[in-house]
Amino acid sequence: MLIFEKTYHPQMNKLAFLPLLAFLAVSCRNEPSNKNDLQTEDKTVVFEGISEGIKPGDNFFDHVNKTWYDEAVIAEDQVGVGSYRFLNIPQQELLQNILDEVSRGNHAEGSIEQQVGDFYASGMDTIGIDLRGVTPILPILKRIDAITDIPMMMEFVAEQIKSGDYSLIAPYISPDQKNSAINILHFTQTGLGLPDRDYYFGDDPSVKKIQEAYKTYLATVFELVGDASAKQQANTVYAIERKLAQSHKTRVERRVVKENYHKLPVAELDKTQSNIGWKTMLKNLGADVDSVDVGQPVYYETLNSMLTSIPLMDWKVFLKANSIGSHDNILSTPFQNAAFEYSKVLSGQSQQQPRKLQMTRKVDQQIGFALGQLYVKRYFNEDAKKRALDLVNNFQKTLEKRIGQLDWMSDSTKLKAKDKLYAINKKIGYPDVWRTYDVEIDREKFFENVVALRQDEYQYELADLNKAPNRDQWHTTPSTVTAYYNPSLNEIVFPAGILQAPYFDLYADDAVNYGGIGMVIGHEFTHAFDDQGAQYDKNGNVSNWWTEDDYTKFKAKTQQIVDQYSDFTVLDSVHLKGALTVGENTADNGGIAIAYDAFKMTEQGRDTTKIGGFTPDQRFFLSIARIWRVKMRDEFLRNYVATDPHSPPMWRVNGPLMNFTPFYEAFDVKNGENNFKPESERIKIW
Repeated sequence: MLIFEKTYHPQMNKLAFLPLLAFLAVSCRNEPSNKNDLQTEDKTVVFEGISEGIKPGDNFFDHVNKTWYDEAVIAEDQVGVGSYRFLNIPQQELLQNILDEVSRGNHAEGSIEQQVGDFYASGMDTIGIDLRGVTPILPILKRIDAITDIPMMMEFVAEQIKSGDYSLIAPYISPDQKNSAINILHFTQTGLGLPDRDYYFGDDPSVKKIQEAYKTYLATVFELVGDASAKQQANTVYAIERKLAQSHKTRVERRVVKENYHKLPVAELDKTQSNIGWKTMLKNLGADVDSVDVGQPVYYETLNSMLTSIPLMDWKVFLKANSIGSHDNILSTPFQNAAFEYSKVLSGQSQQQPRKLQMTRKVDQQIGFALGQLYVKRYFNEDAKKRALDLVNNFQKTLEKRIGQLDWMSDSTKLKAKDKLYAINKKIGYPDVWRTYDVEIDREKFFENVVALRQDEYQYELADLNKAPNRDQWHTTPSTVTAYYNPSLNEIVFPAGILQAPYFDLYADDAVNYGGIGMVIGHEFTHAFDDQGAQYDKNGNVSNWWTEDDYTKFKAKTQQIVDQYSDFTVLDSVHLKGALTVGENTADNGGIAIAYDAFKMTEQGRDTTKIGGFTPDQRFFLSIARIWRVKMRDEFLRNYVATDPHSPPMWRVNGPLMNFTPFYEAFDVKNGENNFKPESERIKIW
């Protein structure tokens, strides 16, 4: 998991793994300009802005953060401020330091400095990009115009995927869920321009506004490429997407792993879905396979039928919209403005971000492991890597002990749970072997650079097909403020970006670190045993390693989490989706418990000496609340609740703490306070 969770997005052709967890309080950041400037003596972290008028037992998130929240101002070019995913904003300032420097220098051809610097420079040349206007996308649109039948159309669809342009099919490569020793080709549902299938069928005013903004975006980009019937074309695209959306599984339905795995022979698919033409499509993708996993078969059955029921001319309109949308952020300003006008209705953001910030994010997305090498050299303290590994190892032992003490699990299942726990692969800081990019970067050709990097990404991942998974490979860049657990590889990952103050501070007291990075470590370990992680064994295979009775008890406990969080609200009346967020909520509850147990084994954890007026236990819980110090725009929060598997920050604090008895004891929480729950009703799974 992560403060900023990372979810699988097929258009990025990435592995499907559980959401990640990245957080840190922006308001408290104090980054060194160089890793040699790091402080080398203990320091006291002061918890300021405590709202004494708000009882901890009424709302601990507000007790710790309300003063900050009321004073925090969300910049016009941002959707939120604080920790969580927004901590990557100040992190990008550090990356800008690197990019500004390397883009000005002369470097050896093919060096990471040349690749990163020239790519950044090409994207900063907005005058040159605007002068080219629509020109870069025209060859793709002409190819669409030349399509004369469905087989030719599906050939185009497959070929474009190799350049990062996904439309009607969405392949990705990851371990076989029934045999994790081999990578296979998976296909997932796709084809939508709105954030989720439910947006096509909602009729409340906020959803209607988003639908209309999306249609306006479609009409605008058609106008920009010279289409005289832009509004009609937009309606055509939207109608096709809405039909595709009807076949989509919901986000909650996709959480049931076994029901989203269907390994089928290519020969059979080729017969039953002849319009898609699976054999030819796979050949065009460069994939030599005789079977594939079709995650959501109904989508592909529907697509196969629609390919002949919808006129070819309408499909060509759809493909044009998709191709423009896949490239709008690397085209001229009018295309970027059209995309922003749509996105701001979803997010509430009123101004576009500065070009430097946009390009920093783009460099990290497209060539992030080259940039990551430069980041680690300049900013990462190797002592943090050693200390983090020590913590991870200690937390592993702590969770082993907690598993042994469970009163609802049998001894046989406990043994298997412990086997899985100790089989987890731990990755800290950065990869042992750095990813390279086989591309030539031209600082005069931004559009072509992006396409070349997308093509390189496709070939890089395709090379893993039919091979054993590369367990040294990372699926997030080292500079990203995040962390994750990957069930298919049974691995836990903490990049360099998250191993810094105030989330992780080498020189702070243990209470601060165990409540900060400790909660995250515990959270990620718990993901191995949440509603999805529990479906995978120690080798990353989807298998039933539980006794029937134990799994029934486990499901009953996770249902308690679903029910509890479904009662929580934001924006006055918007309820959380307990069934969507159950995995992250389970990990939050488990993460705090594991972190607290580990903290109590430290010298400070066994002591009662106050620092800054707070006991060690109180400082532990204050640190937890502080790392979730976030303020979001209402529009962004509404979409977040609808689509994100994490609960909003307030409930990542208040939710697990109302289930955790040591919190009650630390702050003398009493019956009658808003978040008080009788001990018999406090949920405990791990």
